[in-house]
Amino acid sequence: MLEKASKCGVTTFCAPPTIYRFLIKEDLSKYEFGTLKYAVVAGEPLNPEVFNRFLEFTGIKLMEGFGQTETVVTIATYPWMEPKPGSIGKPSPGYKIELMDRDGRLCEVGEEGEIVINTKGGKPVGFFVHYGKDPEKTEETWHDGYYHTGDMAWMDEDGYLWFVGRADDIIKTSGYKVGPFEVESALIQHPAVLECAITGAPDLVRGQVIKATVVLTKGYAPGETLKKEFQEHVKKVTAPYKYPRIIEFVDELPKTISGKIRRVEIRDKDQT
Repeated sequence: MLEKASKCGVTTFCAPPTIYRFLIKEDLSKYEFGTLKYAVVAGEPLNPEVFNRFLEFTGIKLMEGFGQTETVVTIATYPWMEPKPGSIGKPSPGYKIELMDRDGRLCEVGEEGEIVINTKGGKPVGFFVHYGKDPEKTEETWHDGYYHTGDMAWMDEDGYLWFVGRADDIIKTSGYKVGPFEVESALIQHPAVLECAITGAPDLVRGQVIKATVVLTKGYAPGETLKKEFQEHVKKVTAPYKYPRIIEFVDELPKTISGKIRRVEIRDKDQT
């Protein structure tokens, strides 16, 4: 992909974070990116480390967007905006994006909540009509004038939104709530990590413990020493209670056809 993009003079490039995570682990100095003007990322949250490394090699700031099959792009970093590494951007024109807690209260700045779309003033352009063969699903996700995305985020004082994770991906361990994205972003900073997935594994004492499923970069071999190194690294980068107590090395992570990591598949495997 790097060879073709360089040789064919690609000007605009769009890919999920999975692709960018692989690209930055290659020797990008071998390729010429003089024609590349615009690079976009969507499909799952973008780790700040990937943003910074891509910028370092290409001079291009990755512009992230957020949307669902039911919608168009509802949140994005548009060309006229300055991207913040790790942020999915601001609400798209025509979409009234709000954050809501479990009690149905709208969240304040810095407070984590579910991304919801306010449709009280009418259905936005590009918005789905209903789930054709599942009216119960439609009612479950779209009611009382709000469409519920099932995705968690928080908003900063500048109006930028920061993705936390799917509501069902949030890990509850010893009374703490931990979003997988933050731990993944910390772990991927380690040079031995090509990509990783953070999930909650069942635990009798803590309810769940944090598990890291890791694909290693070329030249590294799995082992107990490397596991401890990963754990210490995460403790330093984030809060100590967020480090993975279980680390599993794999050759590849389960993904959808579009490149999204299927954490649910890892969780289901751990339940059996």
